[in-house]
Amino acid sequence: MAVGDGMWVTVRYRLFDSQGEPLEEGERELTYLHGGYGNVFPKIESALDGCEPGFSTSVYLQPEDGFGEYDADLIDLAPRAEFPEQLEVGMTFERLPDDNRAGATDPTGIYTVTDFNDEAVVLDGNHPLAGMALRFDVEVTGVRPASDEEMERERAQASGPPDAANAQVAASDDDADTDAHADERSGVDAEHDDGPPGWRDGHRLH
Repeated sequence: MAVGDGMWVTVRYRLFDSQGEPLEEGERELTYLHGGYGNVFPKIESALDGCEPGFSTSVYLQPEDGFGEYDADLIDLAPRAEFPEQLEVGMTFERLPDDNRAGATDPTGIYTVTDFNDEAVVLDGNHPLAGMALRFDVEVTGVRPASDEEMERERAQASGPPDAANAQVAASDDDADTDAHADERSGVDAEHDDGPPGWRDGHRLH
Protein backbone atom coordinates (compact mmCIF):
# COMPACT_ATOMS: atom_id res chain seq x y z
CA MET A 1 0.00 0.00 0.00
CA ALA A 2 1.42 3.35 -1.06
CA VAL A 3 1.54 6.67 0.77
CA GLY A 4 -1.21 9.01 -0.42
CA ASP A 5 -3.90 11.40 0.71
CA GLY A 6 -6.07 9.97 3.46
CA MET A 7 -3.47 7.43 4.59
CA TRP A 8 -2.01 7.07 8.05
CA VAL A 9 1.74 6.90 7.56
CA THR A 10 4.19 5.68 10.17
CA VAL A 11 7.81 6.73 9.76
CA ARG A 12 11.06 6.44 11.62
CA TYR A 13 13.22 9.50 11.34
CA ARG A 14 16.39 11.13 12.58
CA LEU A 15 17.28 14.80 12.51
CA PHE A 16 20.65 16.30 11.53
CA ASP A 17 22.02 19.80 11.00
CA SER A 18 23.46 20.97 7.68
CA GLN A 19 26.89 19.56 8.64
CA GLY A 20 25.48 16.10 9.25
CA GLU A 21 25.70 16.30 13.03
CA PRO A 22 22.76 14.58 14.79
CA LEU A 23 20.49 16.95 16.72
CA GLU A 24 18.77 14.21 18.72
CA GLU A 25 19.88 10.91 20.18
CA GLY A 26 18.67 7.97 18.14
CA GLU A 27 15.61 7.61 15.93
CA ARG A 28 12.09 8.76 16.62
CA GLU A 29 8.81 7.35 15.34
CA LEU A 30 5.84 9.32 14.08
CA THR A 31 2.41 8.46 12.70
CA TYR A 32 0.65 11.21 10.76
CA LEU A 33 -2.27 11.59 8.34
CA HIS A 34 -0.95 12.29 4.84
CA GLY A 35 -2.55 14.99 2.73
CA GLY A 36 -1.71 18.45 4.02
CA TYR A 37 -3.15 18.28 7.52
CA GLY A 38 -0.30 20.31 8.97
CA ASN A 39 1.49 17.66 11.02
CA VAL A 40 4.44 17.21 8.67
CA PHE A 41 6.48 19.72 6.71
CA PRO A 42 5.13 19.91 3.12
CA LYS A 43 8.53 19.10 1.60
CA ILE A 44 8.68 15.86 3.57
CA GLU A 45 5.12 14.92 2.60
CA SER A 46 6.02 15.53 -1.03
CA ALA A 47 9.09 13.29 -0.76
CA LEU A 48 7.04 10.42 0.67
CA ASP A 49 4.03 10.69 -1.66
CA GLY A 50 3.50 7.42 -3.55
CA CYS A 51 6.12 5.49 -1.59
CA GLU A 52 5.61 2.15 0.15
CA PRO A 53 6.81 0.70 3.48
CA GLY A 54 10.55 0.13 3.38
CA PHE A 55 11.24 3.30 1.40
CA SER A 56 13.84 5.59 2.95
CA THR A 57 15.22 8.96 1.92
CA SER A 58 16.95 12.09 3.16
CA VAL A 59 15.05 15.37 2.93
CA TYR A 60 16.93 18.67 3.15
CA LEU A 61 15.09 21.69 4.50
CA GLN A 62 16.15 25.32 4.41
CA PRO A 63 14.89 27.45 7.32
CA GLU A 64 11.92 28.68 5.28
CA ASP A 65 10.90 25.04 4.66
CA GLY A 66 11.17 24.12 8.33
CA PHE A 67 11.08 26.12 11.53
CA GLY A 68 11.51 29.52 9.90
CA GLU A 69 14.17 32.19 10.01
CA TYR A 70 15.49 33.38 13.37
CA ASP A 71 13.60 36.51 14.48
CA ALA A 72 15.54 38.80 16.81
CA ASP A 73 12.29 40.59 17.66
CA LEU A 74 11.23 37.49 19.61
CA ILE A 75 13.88 38.10 22.26
CA ASP A 76 12.31 39.46 25.45
CA LEU A 77 13.56 40.67 28.82
CA ALA A 78 11.43 40.17 31.91
CA PRO A 79 12.01 40.97 35.58
CA ARG A 80 13.61 38.11 37.51
CA ALA A 81 11.03 38.59 40.28
CA GLU A 82 8.26 37.35 37.96
CA PHE A 83 9.77 33.86 37.79
CA PRO A 84 10.06 30.93 40.19
CA GLU A 85 13.02 30.85 42.54
CA GLN A 86 14.22 27.61 40.96
CA LEU A 87 15.05 28.83 37.44
CA GLU A 88 17.41 27.25 34.90
CA VAL A 89 18.52 28.00 31.36
CA GLY A 90 16.44 25.82 29.04
CA MET A 91 13.19 26.10 30.97
CA THR A 92 10.20 27.15 28.87
CA PHE A 93 7.24 29.37 29.69
CA GLU A 94 4.01 30.02 27.86
CA ARG A 95 2.91 33.63 27.66
CA LEU A 96 -0.68 34.04 28.76
CA PRO A 97 -2.96 35.88 26.27
CA ASP A 98 -3.73 38.60 28.84
CA ASP A 99 -0.06 39.53 29.31
CA ASN A 100 0.01 43.16 28.17
CA ARG A 101 3.35 43.99 29.76
CA ALA A 102 5.23 46.66 27.83
CA GLY A 103 7.75 45.09 25.49
CA ALA A 104 5.97 41.74 25.19
CA THR A 105 6.35 40.76 21.53
CA ASP A 106 4.37 37.53 21.25
CA PRO A 107 1.33 37.18 23.53
CA THR A 108 0.76 33.48 22.80
CA GLY A 109 4.20 31.98 22.20
CA ILE A 110 6.44 29.54 24.05
CA TYR A 111 9.56 31.24 25.40
CA THR A 112 12.82 29.56 26.40
CA VAL A 113 15.08 30.95 29.13
CA THR A 114 18.47 31.56 27.53
CA ASP A 115 20.12 33.59 30.31
CA PHE A 116 19.28 35.30 33.58
CA ASN A 117 20.75 37.17 36.51
CA ASP A 118 19.38 38.62 39.74
CA GLU A 119 17.59 41.41 37.88
CA ALA A 120 16.31 40.06 34.56
CA VAL A 121 15.53 36.95 32.52
CA VAL A 122 16.34 36.68 28.81
CA LEU A 123 13.60 34.85 26.88
CA ASP A 124 13.71 33.58 23.31
CA GLY A 125 10.43 33.05 21.47
CA ASN A 126 12.06 31.40 18.47
CA HIS A 127 11.82 27.65 17.97
CA PRO A 128 15.18 26.13 19.04
CA LEU A 129 15.78 25.07 15.42
CA ALA A 130 14.78 28.40 13.83
CA GLY A 131 17.28 29.65 11.28
CA MET A 132 18.85 26.22 10.77
CA ALA A 133 19.14 24.16 7.60
CA LEU A 134 18.16 20.59 8.47
CA ARG A 135 18.33 17.06 7.14
CA PHE A 136 15.66 14.52 7.97
CA ASP A 137 16.50 10.86 7.34
CA VAL A 138 13.09 9.22 7.00
CA GLU A 139 11.96 5.60 6.55
CA VAL A 140 8.35 4.62 5.89
CA THR A 141 7.44 1.69 8.14
CA GLY A 142 3.66 1.48 7.77
CA VAL A 143 0.71 2.75 5.73
CA ARG A 144 -3.03 2.24 6.32
CA PRO A 145 -6.21 3.98 5.19
CA ALA A 146 -7.85 6.50 7.54
CA SER A 147 -11.57 6.37 8.23
CA ASP A 148 -13.87 9.24 7.27
CA GLU A 149 -14.22 10.08 10.97
CA GLU A 150 -10.44 10.21 11.44
CA MET A 151 -9.98 12.48 8.43
CA GLU A 152 -12.74 14.79 9.64
CA ARG A 153 -11.15 15.01 13.08
CA GLU A 154 -7.72 15.78 11.65
CA ARG A 155 -9.22 18.32 9.26
CA ALA A 156 -10.93 20.10 12.15
CA GLN A 157 -7.67 20.20 14.12
CA ALA A 158 -5.73 21.47 11.12
CA SER A 159 -8.16 24.36 10.68
CA GLY A 160 -7.68 25.47 14.27
CA PRO A 161 -4.95 27.75 15.62
CA PRO A 162 -1.40 26.47 15.05
CA ASP A 163 0.33 24.82 17.98
CA ALA A 164 3.71 23.33 18.79
CA ALA A 165 2.71 19.88 17.62
CA ASN A 166 2.08 21.10 14.08
CA ALA A 167 5.62 22.36 13.59
CA GLN A 168 7.51 19.13 12.99
CA VAL A 169 8.31 16.31 10.80
CA ALA A 170 6.68 16.65 12.78
CA ALA A 171 6.97 18.00 16.17
CA SER A 172 9.76 16.39 18.11
CA ASP A 173 8.97 14.67 21.38
CA ASP A 174 10.24 17.75 23.20
CA ASP A 175 7.71 19.91 21.40
CA ALA A 176 5.00 17.38 22.02
CA ASP A 177 5.88 17.58 25.70
CA THR A 178 5.66 21.36 25.49
CA ASP A 179 2.24 21.21 23.86
CA ALA A 180 0.95 18.65 26.36
CA HIS A 181 2.36 20.77 29.17
CA ALA A 182 0.40 23.75 27.89
CA ASP A 183 -2.79 21.68 27.57
CA GLU A 184 -2.48 20.49 31.14
CA ARG A 185 -2.39 24.11 32.26
CA SER A 186 -5.43 25.45 30.43
CA GLY A 187 -6.31 26.61 33.92
CA VAL A 188 -3.65 27.23 36.57
CA ASP A 189 -4.35 24.76 39.35
CA ALA A 190 -3.72 25.18 43.04
CA GLU A 191 -0.34 23.51 42.82
CA HIS A 192 0.89 26.32 40.55
CA ASP A 193 -1.01 29.28 41.91
CA ASP A 194 2.29 30.84 42.97
CA GLY A 195 3.53 30.94 39.39
CA PRO A 196 4.77 34.22 37.93
CA PRO A 197 2.06 36.69 36.86
CA GLY A 198 1.42 36.67 33.13
CA TRP A 199 3.32 33.42 32.57
CA ARG A 200 2.54 29.76 32.94
CA ASP A 201 4.78 27.47 34.94
CA GLY A 202 7.95 26.38 33.16
CA HIS A 203 9.70 23.09 32.49
CA ARG A 204 13.11 22.18 31.21
CA LEU A 205 13.75 21.20 27.64
CA HIS A 206 15.21 17.69 27.50
